Order: sequence, then structure tokens, then C-alpha cells
Amino acid sequence: MQSNQSHRQRSLICPLYALAVLFILTTAPTTAHYYPPPQSSSPSLLTEWQSARATYYAAVDPRDTVGGACGYGDLDKAGYGKATVGLSSVVFEKGQICGACFELRCVDDVHYCIPGTSIIVTATNFCAPNYGFTADGGGKCNPPNKHFVLPIEAFEKIALWKASNMAVQYRRIKCRRAGGIRFAIDGSGVFLSVLISNVAGAGDIVAVKIKGSQTGWLPMGRSWGQNWIISADLKSQPLSFEVTSSDGETLTSYNVAPKNWNFGQSFEGKQFE
Repeated sequence: MQSNQSHRQRSLICPLYALAVLFILTTAPTTAHYYPPPQSSSPSLLTEWQSARATYYAAVDPRDTVGGACGYGDLDKAGYGKATVGLSSVVFEKGQICGACFELRCVDDVHYCIPGTSIIVTATNFCAPNYGFTADGGGKCNPPNKHFVLPIEAFEKIALWKASNMAVQYRRIKCRRAGGIRFAIDGSGVFLSVLISNVAGAGDIVAVKIKGSQTGWLPMGRSWGQNWIISADLKSQPLSFEVTSSDGETLTSYNVAPKNWNFGQSFEGKQFE
């Protein structure tokens, strides 16, 4: 008698268990895929979504290697890869924005947008206006247009390539970088030009100071992009740098370059969190 009751209980439990599993599988939410995965952003860096448009350029375009208007050089060697973007003048801020990070997502087109996706890119280039066309008649990067030009590898993460010129939304986010801030020293004699790259946090730098072992802190001036210059005799001295990002954070890296540094060398300092 007990054996028959146990058999009947098992017969009832199995169908109920199967129904429960089926309910969980059919109602569980799907996971969106991101490229690259977005990182957590501090409230001071995360901005509201804004409307813009985006196009792409082909992989054979020389912008892949020359690095464009920010001066980063070979973008793969600089660590940015294909997760980069050229900005129209309204967003580019005369190069001040170089190094900042943006999250983009495709909107308003059910045929070409890839639902639930977004990309994170770094500002590395400038999309120049073409005043031979009106802003709404071919001059996609003319003021007042907010326009993003992406490598096709990045564009195809949020939309089909056939979309060509897509409506998107964008926002500033916190940059996450591997390793420390990089200082590439160039120049001649007493003239120094320092390219600053691989900056986490806000990503873009608004002020730089340099210090030798025989000097105090000397302010540098921004030449273009994230190239900072100064005329000072700093040879045969270890070099320290103080950098301030657009969110007001300041970071000091002491003795980044040894006293026997030379032009054409790069050094790594501390990093923003």
C-alpha cells in the first residue's frame, strides 16, 4: 500500500517540476551583449543620454594608424584598438575632449539597430566640417550637428552596416584603462612636447605640470589634442608630472622618467581610479 502511494506521489511531482522549469526558462529575461562591456561610472562622469548621429569608415582607412587629431599615433599600439571615435566640432571642443569615453547606442530604427546593445569608445579624432554642404544636406559634421564617426568594427556592434548614417544616443562615462598614464616625451634642446595617453577616469586632461629634480612645478601648455609643451632645461633630471582631469581630479606621479631620459622615450606613471 505504501509503495503504491509513493509511486503516485512521484507521478504527480515530476510533471509539476517540469512545468516549473518550463515557466522559468520562458519568463527569464534575455541578456544584452555589449562591446566592450560597460564599466561602472561615478555619478560625476555619467551624463544623461543625448541625441546624435553616427557613421563609419572602412578598415583600410588610414585613420586606423595615424591616430588623427588627438596625436595618439598608432591606435592599436596606444591601446585604444578599434574602440575609438572621431567627433564633430560641436563635441570635439577643439581637442580638449581627446581621451574621453562615450557610450553609444543605436535608436529609432527597428530594421538596422541591434537591440539591447551599446559600445564604449574613446575620443581620438576630429570629423572636420564640410561647408560645401549644409548641415542637413551632406555636411554631417557641420555645426550644429553632433556626429560620431566610428570604425566599422565598432559600428557593427550596434547597427547593421547598411544603416550608414544612424540616429544614436550618447553619454560621457568613466574610462577604464589597463596600466598607468603614459607620457611620451619628444622635442629638442630645451623644448619638450609630452603626449599624455591611456588616462582613466574622466579621460581628458585640462592641466599639466612638470617638475625636474632642480626645479619647482612648471605649468605646461596644451599644444593640440593631448600634446603638452614647455620650454625649460630639464635634461639630466628625473621628471615628475602632475595632471588634472576635466572632473577636477589631480594625480601626481613622481620620478616617472629617470635622469638619463631621452627624447623619443615613453614612461608610465600612476593612474586615476
